[in-house]
Parts: sequence; structure tokens; C-alpha cells
Amino acid sequence: MNTESDNRIEAYIYRVLSVKKADPPEGMPEGNWHHYVIARGKSIIEGLQIGSLSSVTQHAEEFAEGLNERATLGRSSYSARKKK
Repeated sequence: MNTESDNRIEAYIYRVLSVKKADPPEGMPEGNWHHYVIARGKSIIEGLQIGSLSSVTQHAEEFAEGLNERATLGRSSYSARKKK
């Protein structure tokens, strides 16, 4: 593949851009909170999760992977998941 094709494909994959230490959300207990950012092209998803840097990074990576799997199955990334 050439670089132009690679760049177009990469634009359609959700990726974890960052995971950083954060203050707890208002009204939530103190703890080890982290803010994560997942993006695909111009679409950005942000979240807060309590846990270690490693566990929150793993959560964000699994979340991005799930979004990518749903996208390759032709389902909307925004639609609800079916219960197993």
C-alpha cells in the first residue's frame, strides 16, 4: 500500500490519543482518576475513569477496539450494543 492509502485507512480507526491523571468529577469520591481521549478523524470521545494509569489505558484501548470492531461489522459506532 502507498502512504496516501494508509493515511485514509488510519483516518477510519479509533485510537487512544492520551490518558492523563485528572481531578475527580464533581460529586464523585476522591481517588486515582484519569481522563482519556479516543479519536477517529475529527470524532473525539473523552472519558473519566477511576483506576491506575495502566488499568485506565487498558479500558480505553478495549473501548477503541470495540468501536473499531463495530465499525467493521457495518454497525453504527453510536448504536447500542446487543446483550449477549
